[in-house]
Amino acid sequence: MQIPLRSFRPDRALLAAVLCTILATPALAGSFEVEDGYGEGEVSEVSRLYVDEQLVTTFHLDHDHTTQTAHIETPVSRVNHSYALCGEITIRRPAGKIEIHQVSGEGVLHEPDGHHLVALGARNFTEFYLADPDDPNVVERHPGRSSLCAAPTS
Repeated sequence: MQIPLRSFRPDRALLAAVLCTILATPALAGSFEVEDGYGEGEVSEVSRLYVDEQLVTTFHLDHDHTTQTAHIETPVSRVNHSYALCGEITIRRPAGKIEIHQVSGEGVLHEPDGHHLVALGARNFTEFYLADPDDPNVVERHPGRSSLCAAPTS
């Protein structure tokens, strides 16, 4: 006895592919913004922001681009997020000498959705972190450098 095979149905195959794509993409619960600005004495800056260990944006600042704001979307399943801020800041000292500083910092964002955070550097470029000027409880800073920002070795 032969059992007839069903004919291929492209409409069902397309529906299955769309469903798989939707299920594989995390639902987004909200978003927040991060702003990075050109500091006094800076020649240039390139910094990367990681949220939950995923690169979410890279900032490129110089004399012609003194500020940049990134819109960050967050998954529905989490309200607290780890962050790491990694960068390279080139400055000009008052005597004209150029210096390059590797900067990094990390911490936890507590319910950041809807907030506007700023990237800040302090203590002669030894600290680099996020802050919310309107609500200091949103960002928990961890002391020291971020291990996520470790320079690659070859």
